Amino acid sequence: MALAFDEFGRPFIILKEQEQKTRLRGLDAQKANISAGKAVARILRTSLGPKGMDKILQSPDGDVTITNDGATILEQMDVDNQIAKLMVELSRSQDYEIGDGTTGVVVLAGALLEQAERLLERGIHPIRVAEGYESASRIAVEHLERVAHKFEFGPSNLEPLVQTCMTTLSSKMCVQLIPFCDTSWNHEPNAVNRCKRSLAEIAVKAVLSVADLERKDVNLDLIKVEGKVGGKLEDTELIYGILVDKDMSHPQMPKQIENAKIAILTCPFEPPKPKTKHKVDIDTVEKFQTLRKQEQQYFDDMVQKCKDVGATLVICQWGFDDEANHLLMHRNLPAVRWVGGVELELIAIATGGRIVPRFQELTPEKLGKAGLVREKSFGTTKDRMLYIEHCANSRAVTIFIRGGNKMIIEETKRSLHDALCVARNLICNNSIVYGGGSAEISSSIAVEAAADRYPGVEQYAIRAFADALDSVPMALAENSGLQPIETLSAVKSLQIKENNPHLGIDCNDIGTNDMREQNVFETLTGKQQQILLATQVVKMILKIDDVISPSAY
Repeated sequence: MALAFDEFGRPFIILKEQEQKTRLRGLDAQKANISAGKAVARILRTSLGPKGMDKILQSPDGDVTITNDGATILEQMDVDNQIAKLMVELSRSQDYEIGDGTTGVVVLAGALLEQAERLLERGIHPIRVAEGYESASRIAVEHLERVAHKFEFGPSNLEPLVQTCMTTLSSKMCVQLIPFCDTSWNHEPNAVNRCKRSLAEIAVKAVLSVADLERKDVNLDLIKVEGKVGGKLEDTELIYGILVDKDMSHPQMPKQIENAKIAILTCPFEPPKPKTKHKVDIDTVEKFQTLRKQEQQYFDDMVQKCKDVGATLVICQWGFDDEANHLLMHRNLPAVRWVGGVELELIAIATGGRIVPRFQELTPEKLGKAGLVREKSFGTTKDRMLYIEHCANSRAVTIFIRGGNKMIIEETKRSLHDALCVARNLICNNSIVYGGGSAEISSSIAVEAAADRYPGVEQYAIRAFADALDSVPMALAENSGLQPIETLSAVKSLQIKENNPHLGIDCNDIGTNDMREQNVFETLTGKQQQILLATQVVKMILKIDDVISPSAY
């Protein structure tokens, strides 16, 4: 693209290979961009809330994913349009920062774009719309601070954390698919909610196990999530230790070791190999016997070093051949081979051991300690896994998911990731707002009331922002099979009449609109982040007034 001037000094743009490009300018460009953003939001709108629908996505190599997680849907969609890609990035940034609310943030951005389109058609300049949206987002975020509640929690009072995680899990496919569950839970009225509660409790206990409550910091890398096809979803368990998808290297090695002292090695059980090219000529039997004895001596020394420092279990990153395996079994030293680097690090953190790169550096102080190491087999298959439990440092934990098929396990992993992120956010900032669209309706009323204080054209944009906030509760009502406009109007008028910001959409048809009674919570940081991120992306889209793209063939 180049800028040139005609004989009267008027500038014009010369496009290179312009016959192969298409160009949109001004209002047409803005409408095309808004249309692309709205199309993405429309796809996710039906997935919002506890009664949201699921999407089935097929990858080019035939893998099928069934999910209603906004970030996953957009991640796996093949999006070409640049504005649609911005919406995908929006969902991804919400996922990275908060972990939950990935669908809601895209729905809100789509509604803001829809309202902006109407304002642009009336002749309001896009910059004034963007400024109005910025002012409205500040009003909404400040209002959420005012209506938020703080709650105290601790090892003896986990209920607020569990209830918030249950709100997150309520829209997930994994808890909607369970037809029957263990009836030992008496907190909730039906079987699905009982299973939802058990998953929420697992998530909360896992986060508290790795949390540093004094610094208000949580390292989610210490929580490993493993899945195995087979069993029921309610067989999902939390292991205070590490689960390794490996078995003992020899079938005759003991399957259970108590008070294990673990040597964690990244060096292989085999003779050293020179780095240079080499050739060994063996022309007599004696030379072969000498070489064999030397090799055997290497294996002997390696095993003896492990025995001398007091190790009762060897976990090795690399493999070892049959001779070393036989020798380990013969010397009563159980071993596990081909363990991945990430798993080795978690085992070292959990057991308090050190990863040893050379046998010469092995000392008793570098051994990890675990109360129980056991091998467990599953069903009629020969699948076996290694449980490392009662570790010296229980700050590394594993959530072990069971399920009827691979798709349910993958969706449960995504759901638990959201629940873990929500629990982490609450530990970092223990402020909550109430869900069911109540926060959006309350913010919408506050923004609408504040619009009168702005004398300029921005007040139209501020009122449009208030209308866009209403789209989230309206989508919730629509997805729950309720009359959307009628339901939203009733709840909104009730909020204004009673001055109660906790009234929302009764998606589960419990009989009350008060979200405090329904125990539907959401994190304050997650809700504020939704509003701020959606506003930023919409401002960016509104400021684009010229689109030059390759023409379609």
